[in-house]
Amino acid sequence: MELFIKSTLLLFVLLNPFLMSVYLVELIKGMNSREFARQLIRAGIISYVVFLLFAWAGETIFEDVLQVRFLSFMIFGGITFLIIGIRMIIGIGAPVESLRPHNKEVSGAIAMPFIVGPGTITVSVLTGSRLDFAAAAGAIALGLGAAIAAILVMKKVYDIVRNRNEVYLARYMDIAGRVTALLAGTFAIELILKGLERWLALQ
Repeated sequence: MELFIKSTLLLFVLLNPFLMSVYLVELIKGMNSREFARQLIRAGIISYVVFLLFAWAGETIFEDVLQVRFLSFMIFGGITFLIIGIRMIIGIGAPVESLRPHNKEVSGAIAMPFIVGPGTITVSVLTGSRLDFAAAAGAIALGLGAAIAAILVMKKVYDIVRNRNEVYLARYMDIAGRVTALLAGTFAIELILKGLERWLALQ
């Protein structure tokens, strides 16, 4: 149960709904609640299938299919999240361009790269290695579902208060995003260190 909870929380932290809401701000502002929810849930389903694939295949998909070592992907994912965390903490802007409501395939664009990324894929592989497949699928579903639910709540709150308190809401989202970016940055360093430890053990 402890590993299940840790895996769920780790995925939720890496998905970082506060940070993701910054990337999706144009959609939050420009879409009605029903359409936004539909696109976000579709993106979640696409991402869930991808996460399940990596949780099931594990490191084999890297070593036998992609012909690369999983530890290399761990280090790359750590570096990517470290850059994102640093940019958010020091406030130099979002590391990727925000989506626009008129994007032809919004759900696919949300899934990649906002949900599916090096860090979340790494967590899926690690979750699949720590738990049996059914438990791993449940942990991933819970973490992903909680993140999507949090974003939908933010959208609802934004629609309610945007006329009077939009400035305060944006400020709160920015602060919350930076705080969770600290956690993501810490995990990024942990990923890099684990990758280096595994590499040194092979020498």
